[in-house]
Amino acid sequence: MAKSSPSLLQRKICNQQQLLQLRESAKTAGKTVVHCHGCFDIVHPGHIHHLQLAKTYGDILIVTVSADTQVNKGLNRPLIPDDLRAQSLAALECVDHVYINSDPTAVELLEQLKPDIYVKGREYEHNRDPRFLAEKDCVTRNGGKVVCSSGDVIFSSTALIEQLDNERTSAGAFLHAEKLRRLRDRQGISTSSLHSTVEKFRDLKVLVIGDYILDRYHFCEATGVAGESPMMSLRTLDKRDYDGGAAVIALHLAGLGARPTLITTADNANLNATQSRLTGAGVNVLAHPRGRADVVKNRYLVDQIKMMKVDEGSAAPLDSQAEKSMADWILEAADGVDAVIFSDFGYGTITGGLLDRVMSTLRSKVHIITADVSGRQSNLLRFKNADILCPTEREARETLHDFSSSLPAVIWNLLNNTDARGALVTLGKQGLITFERTATGVTPTEIQQQLQGKTHFRLQSEYIPALAAHAVDPLGCGDSLLATATLALAAGASMTTAAYLGSLAAAIHVQTPGNTPINAEQLFDALQELDRGKYGDGVRMSA
Repeated sequence: MAKSSPSLLQRKICNQQQLLQLRESAKTAGKTVVHCHGCFDIVHPGHIHHLQLAKTYGDILIVTVSADTQVNKGLNRPLIPDDLRAQSLAALECVDHVYINSDPTAVELLEQLKPDIYVKGREYEHNRDPRFLAEKDCVTRNGGKVVCSSGDVIFSSTALIEQLDNERTSAGAFLHAEKLRRLRDRQGISTSSLHSTVEKFRDLKVLVIGDYILDRYHFCEATGVAGESPMMSLRTLDKRDYDGGAAVIALHLAGLGARPTLITTADNANLNATQSRLTGAGVNVLAHPRGRADVVKNRYLVDQIKMMKVDEGSAAPLDSQAEKSMADWILEAADGVDAVIFSDFGYGTITGGLLDRVMSTLRSKVHIITADVSGRQSNLLRFKNADILCPTEREARETLHDFSSSLPAVIWNLLNNTDARGALVTLGKQGLITFERTATGVTPTEIQQQLQGKTHFRLQSEYIPALAAHAVDPLGCGDSLLATATLALAAGASMTTAAYLGSLAAAIHVQTPGNTPINAEQLFDALQELDRGKYGDGVRMSA
């Protein structure tokens, strides 16, 4: 294998326009173009034999690599960032050109590239996967041939990566940090710029609308197995209450230096105590009284391990009169605010009728609107023209009843159905992916105007790994993410910077038991840890 100079590697790695021009030149010259496509997460001897054999079928070998956001192979995949995977392939003498493919499958590119020969591994010879069949049909329909062949040495990137993980080497931590470094370099994110953004949080006015929930933790000891049936017997040692739902989002905002107003509904019996407690923490509260008791979510823990969850309360949607009163409050309170956050847990504070009354007017008044949902009784599709939707992957798929399409395809449909600008999709301990519909507009107002005019958009995405190595209590991490990301957007930050700060806030929150709001001091301390090159149990980061 000949040594490749950096300039040669750079020439080998193409953008889509260059790739199609190369294909046209090859066609004119009567040269045979061979195409291979895959993840190539760790380029191993099996890949090399496969590509060397593919080169013998023609004159020009083009290898396309799945972009990071299109690799759906489970936790921590891909291990190697797509630009490094592309460079590894470009360094091979047998490979003529490399392209990072950001489409969900190779079909879109095959339709344009029209290779003479498309080479897949021997394992695809009898493969009936619809994605491969679509690729095969595309190639043959355009006059090409599909060859299923491979070299003699068989390895698996997945197996190799699992072995690395099983051996608990430092490779995983190193590559995790490398992904973060490349993300920050690519997006121009520095610790000083993050610090500057957080400083701008102070005194931002944010309106939070949603359900009030009381999170109650019962700390117990396990006393054995109950006598009457084979179930665990617990004895309560202590009990602790946390303001949850939309209230904890408002508390996060106050802790970060903003001036939040919470519009919610609350039980008459507890209304005064709830308002007093939240007001004392810096939250202005407008609570519409209702007859039913507050929703309480009881969690029973033994040695910080959650054993059981018992919910008290049910959904009680606002009646038309209450909807009108709440809508009037919202529109009046929205004057002069920098952002609005909707937090719908499905218990009735946010209804379709309420959103119909306020959304169009809010959009003309407010710079940033974000929304999140939780629970099967809420509906993400009701939030139209928002800047950011913040679902988990499961919530997004359940919303669209789509459990088989790629995640980018699901989010594309979600954004089209809601006319939203973008989404932060959380993946649990894998981190999150930002999705943003991009157009020529440079301001949120211009982008919204284009969204409403159905301008053609491309979907840009960015993967942000989780910033905490270990989770103590994941409850409320999405709320801390949403609150922090919303403030960052209101402060003028980019989508990726907002998501990055939100991820850092979630990393702080997940390492504390209970639904405790974070504060600006904790966020500044975490940024100082970034300056020292580490955060979250020794995960290295570049400042």
